[in-house]
Amino acid sequence: MAGTLHEVLARGQEDNLALVVPDGPRLTYGQLRAVVHETADTFARLGLGRGDRIALVLPNGAEVVVTFLAAALAGTAAPLNPSYTEDEFRFSFEDTGARALVVPPGGAEAARRALPEGAVLIEAAFDPSGRLRLESAAPSQPGRTASEPSPDDVALVLHTSGTTSRPKRVPLRHRNLAASVDNIIRTYALSPADVSLCVMPLFHVHGLVASTLSTFGSGGTVVVPTRFNPLGFWPIAKAHRATWYSAVPTIHQLLLARAGSERPAGSERLRFIRSCSSSLSPTTMQELEARFGAPVLEAYGMTEAAHQMASNPLPPEPRLPGSVGRGTGVRIAIMDEAGTFLPPGVHGEVVIQGPNVIDGYENNPEANAASFTRGWFRTGDQGTLDEVGYLRLVGRIKELINRGGEKISPREIDEVLLQHPAVAEAVAFGIPHPTWGEEVAAAVVLKQPVAEAELARHCREHLADFKVPRRFYVVDAIPRTATGKIQRRNVAAALTATP
Repeated sequence: MAGTLHEVLARGQEDNLALVVPDGPRLTYGQLRAVVHETADTFARLGLGRGDRIALVLPNGAEVVVTFLAAALAGTAAPLNPSYTEDEFRFSFEDTGARALVVPPGGAEAARRALPEGAVLIEAAFDPSGRLRLESAAPSQPGRTASEPSPDDVALVLHTSGTTSRPKRVPLRHRNLAASVDNIIRTYALSPADVSLCVMPLFHVHGLVASTLSTFGSGGTVVVPTRFNPLGFWPIAKAHRATWYSAVPTIHQLLLARAGSERPAGSERLRFIRSCSSSLSPTTMQELEARFGAPVLEAYGMTEAAHQMASNPLPPEPRLPGSVGRGTGVRIAIMDEAGTFLPPGVHGEVVIQGPNVIDGYENNPEANAASFTRGWFRTGDQGTLDEVGYLRLVGRIKELINRGGEKISPREIDEVLLQHPAVAEAVAFGIPHPTWGEEVAAAVVLKQPVAEAELARHCREHLADFKVPRRFYVVDAIPRTATGKIQRRNVAAALTATP
């Protein structure tokens, strides 16, 4: 079992293909290890060392993979969403104490403007010969090399998505990431024969840990397109013989919307399709399996657990629609507000324990006091476990709709609306009501015109009357975070503020 990312990266056979960017660099494991260590030494010569935060503002591609690994070995990697505004970059740099910023040549202007005075600016790009070039005006210290990290060193720092509060800083140690990598490899029986098609952004644990690091840990090949294009997805899968991919439901739905009636060429080698980071409706799961001919395994992950906590298993074990599966090297229990463990079938807060889980948020004693109970991390999700350990999520505790004392799961309403043939996407939420406190509303993206009365009638067929939305908002798109998560409170605020 690996304890650091250095050890994870050391597993692949020297001449096996490790990383492929379509129409871009191709690196064997020997080449990848060499360029990562060379880059880590360059960071060291620029005065960056253990614990120094190295911000990465790069699009998907070989550059972000290599500089992430190098930053994690030399210091601490802090990847950021390239679409952030200048103010968002400034907050991230100040909050993490970033000492360096890696950007593409001539790009990331907002990030450059937000960089604190005295921080090191580095431009990174692979040249046509396949060599990674790093350029910086900062003084270099010849002879310095990066020291090997320990399992307790912080490899990666990220912020929570902030769906219910101010983002919190999450320090992921090498041992957290290595444990998560090993859990994912075991869950999906990953091997050197596997090819992962990475379509998730590489500034978030889903793409970094599930699609990329776990593949490196298994000795397989990661294929990283520079951007996701549903029309180009299957040609890439076919050309590179992909055996699996992991994505959020939004991406799965885009692939379904653009798929023809025949199974697409490129899907025939898929061993499985993985879904994570947001709830997958049973309807979408069934459509994916029918159209693409591979089992769909819904998983459950979060930043504080270095991504994966639970997953539905590979066949022949049962995969349950509407469930995120069983714990994968992680202990999962259900707890009430007082910290009492609840029996199977009873709703409560999902709590977790495992070597992949953070020791605590960084410099945030209040959040740590609220988030840990007797060594168990409180996820903030409400759910229930069945007798054999399969977990079903009800929703975020702070997103539950309280209608006159009746607690309503918005996810349950989402899934009912998605069963209607006219509905492409749906998100339910609470809106203020003078009598009930909150009333149920829903935003929908439609495939075809439909009356609100018809949607309400459909809901009444499947839901108790108090759960039926009293108001529908027809929208062109559901706002999501960059990683595909729905921010219900933000959706509610934006729609209810509009006349």
